[in-house]
Amino acid sequence: MTLKKELLDILACPQCKGELTPKPAGDGLACPKCKVVYPVKDDIPIMLVDQAVPEKDWTGSK
Repeated sequence: MTLKKELLDILACPQCKGELTPKPAGDGLACPKCKVVYPVKDDIPIMLVDQAVPEKDWTGSK
């Protein structure tokens, strides 16, 4: 994932407005409070609550 730090600094979880953490593989943004991951596809974060994947079920967005 090549999301710029400036973008990561302003992105927030759409559900709880909490901070997001990039997944190590760079294919998702995790919300530790909601325990979900928002996929990143083609370097575009999909920040829709209904597209979030429970962290325990996350296998990557690729």
